[in-house]
Amino acid sequence: FLEAPESILFPWDYKSTYIRCPSFFDKLDKEPVFLHAIKNAHVLLYLGDCVTTDHISPAGSIARNSAAAKYLTSKGLTPREFNSYGARRGNDAVMTRGTFANIKLFNKFIGKTGPKTIHFPSGQMLDVFEAAELYQKAGIPLVILAGKKYGSGSSRDWAAKGPYLLGVKAVIAESYEKIHKEHLVEIGIVPLQFLPGENAETLGLTGKEQFSILFPQELSPRITVEVKVSTGKVFSVITLFETDVEITLYKHGGILNYVARRFL
Repeated sequence: FLEAPESILFPWDYKSTYIRCPSFFDKLDKEPVFLHAIKNAHVLLYLGDCVTTDHISPAGSIARNSAAAKYLTSKGLTPREFNSYGARRGNDAVMTRGTFANIKLFNKFIGKTGPKTIHFPSGQMLDVFEAAELYQKAGIPLVILAGKKYGSGSSRDWAAKGPYLLGVKAVIAESYEKIHKEHLVEIGIVPLQFLPGENAETLGLTGKEQFSILFPQELSPRITVEVKVSTGKVFSVITLFETDVEITLYKHGGILNYVARRFL
């Protein structure tokens, strides 16, 4: 038999670098918040076609110069002890830092492969996690611009959970892999789709702008909403909620919050 603690709640080992109490419920209220607009969001990443779940949340080895490596080093680990993202998927601090950490990621802001982006308020080129952290400290929401087949490849829950913990509120893409799109809704990120024949390039978007998205209080599946750009441009996108159940989950901030509120 395995020894088990007698406590009702799981006794987290705060020294563990493999299993960590996740931060999904840190700001959970008993009732879902009023459905707010996404206002003055910056673009965290400007991506192209066929971005896979492995680009978003790699499962392989942790690079020595990555944000996750810096975190593990701060916990007293050596590079030989880093292991892989897949092995450390029970630690949200590692997995959030590993989000978009794939060395093959191509971000149009950078113009070459690598897990970097631009933090526009300061103009710095940073690791994706470091830029997202600065945006969150300033209270600035984030969106992702993408092309066709966003989220293709194997199904990975952290490909949705990671962006959520980075502060991503919406993805605007030409098309999605179906399961990943559902995962986005279930974690509380709204998947938005450009109108047919439109994309960031045809709309003249650089990704350096700020975006505001206003939702009606009475959402319904696949409605069209307006996106207002800081340049004065306005364009329409389709909200990819397929059912009323998905809308309910989104209003709760995702399925984790929805289930947790049933026990409050």
